[in-house]
Amino acid sequence: MPGQRRRRQRQERHDERHRPERVPGRWEPLHEMQEHTELRQFLRRLQDEGRVTDPAHIRIDTFCGRLTHPTTYRVSVYVHDGENPRRPGEAGG
Repeated sequence: MPGQRRRRQRQERHDERHRPERVPGRWEPLHEMQEHTELRQFLRRLQDEGRVTDPAHIRIDTFCGRLTHPTTYRVSVYVHDGENPRRPGEAGG
């Protein structure tokens, strides 16, 4: 598609500038869903449980659907390098 390279470069520059606290780290996917209402409920639950306190540490990717594939939402959380990506309450392994 025309403009994909420019759009991707713009997104990479945006991600670099807006990376939480400019600390080395990575985005860890938490959950994927296909319903927008489920997305809102999941985000509300994250906030209520206190698992993510800073909204800048949450990324929502929307994969646009077509006739054969429904729209999908992926929620990721920013994890600093050296931090344990496990969620609170998970058993260690």
